[in-house]
Amino acid sequence: MHRKFGKSDIVRIATDAMLINGLEPAFSLQVERQIASINGPGSESGVDILDLTSLLWCSIDNDDSLDLDQLTACEVQSDLSVIIYVAVADVDALVKKGSAVDNHAQNNTTSVYTSAHVFPMLPLRLSTDLTSLNQDQNRLALVTIMKIDGHGAVISSTVERALVKNKAQLAYDALSAWIEGDGDLPPAASVVSGMENQLRCQDRVAQELRLHRHKKGSLEFPTFQPEAVFEGEHVVAIKQQEQNRARQLIEEFMIATNSCTAHFLADRGGASLRRVVKSPERWMRIVEVAHEYGYSLPYEPSAMALENFLAARHEADPLRFPDLSLVIIKLMGSGEYVVEMPGEHTYGHFGLAERDYTHSTAPNRRFPDLITLRMMKAILTNSPSPYNVDELEYLAAHCTRQEDAARKVERRVRKSEAALLLGPMIGHHFHGIVTGHADKGTWVRIVTPPAEGRLISKIGKIKVGQEITVKLVLADVERGFIDFERM
Repeated sequence: MHRKFGKSDIVRIATDAMLINGLEPAFSLQVERQIASINGPGSESGVDILDLTSLLWCSIDNDDSLDLDQLTACEVQSDLSVIIYVAVADVDALVKKGSAVDNHAQNNTTSVYTSAHVFPMLPLRLSTDLTSLNQDQNRLALVTIMKIDGHGAVISSTVERALVKNKAQLAYDALSAWIEGDGDLPPAASVVSGMENQLRCQDRVAQELRLHRHKKGSLEFPTFQPEAVFEGEHVVAIKQQEQNRARQLIEEFMIATNSCTAHFLADRGGASLRRVVKSPERWMRIVEVAHEYGYSLPYEPSAMALENFLAARHEADPLRFPDLSLVIIKLMGSGEYVVEMPGEHTYGHFGLAERDYTHSTAPNRRFPDLITLRMMKAILTNSPSPYNVDELEYLAAHCTRQEDAARKVERRVRKSEAALLLGPMIGHHFHGIVTGHADKGTWVRIVTPPAEGRLISKIGKIKVGQEITVKLVLADVERGFIDFERM
């Protein structure tokens, strides 16, 4: 008799994967004691802390997100430029360097998200309450203030400490439906006078930023990232996260903020922890891939040329585009954290076509952002830098390693989630697309439900990108194995 698996098994598998990859799945007793000693949210006043609570701030995140790292607001100027405000939670107000909570955050360096369970970088009492920018709560924040012209270019920017207040907690999908004319303005926004115009303005500016970024050669990479949907112990579906206008709004404002943060630190002469994607060393292999599609790329790396190729392929074949995206991402190499000093060579972020880029907008979820927040606060308060260059060098390498470990956990768990859903479908036939060949075999992605597995029997020649019909023969939840046979 086969053992019946459920959500609790996926949580166990995820916990084991955390430990195997050097991540701590639970908080220590010392962390719990520190949390118990905290009486309330960060509270501080002074002439250097602006009162920006009257702005029409809103948060936009996933339906189930409670760890709200940032708020956005805007003001149209007389010259038709727009001031965009991005507030980032001052997590450092309660999480001090060297504390038990900070030590846990520094070890893991990121929250790890699986559909069955989230392993938060910070305890939930902080990340979803006391350091979260929750609706109708006054919170300390660092606010990046950007002036943006009608062509999506940032004219000027600065950073200030401030007190902010979230007026409307919004979710991506419902807000995007309204923006695109397929739904009503969400209730949380409709009850706030002026919020409708505020959101229309933010959407317009985000699209201008997006267009400006693409003209510089920024790359678009929609990839295959399925997410399981649970009802109780049972997985009932696997859905693919769709890009939409509300997600683009936040993405554009966060990219702009991260770039302005990097400039802010560099202009003040200190070291900074940059997020970089170096110019691809395997560019000639990317050229070969493009040639297979009848497209010519230059022999020197060019983000603009690569973006044009990707855009053309997305339009020509949206079904297979996620697989091509994944191939290009692997050839480009993953992002990493590096320490950069003013005046030194900067690697930049090849994928975003940005020369200066850091991570600064999610200090509840990512440790590099908390590092950057502390360094900016030190500048704003005329205090010594909390990190020396040697510390930053160590942390850059450590954060890169742990981020890779977190991705391994998330990939491992997605495989088991897919196996759990497919378990009752052994023997069923599926329409699939061949996604790759490797030493371990040939891989195929089925479309409905979205899942990937190994092809264990090949009949005839098979090419990457070929559409085939397959039969499911194995769905091993414990090991995360899915096997197909070609029909």
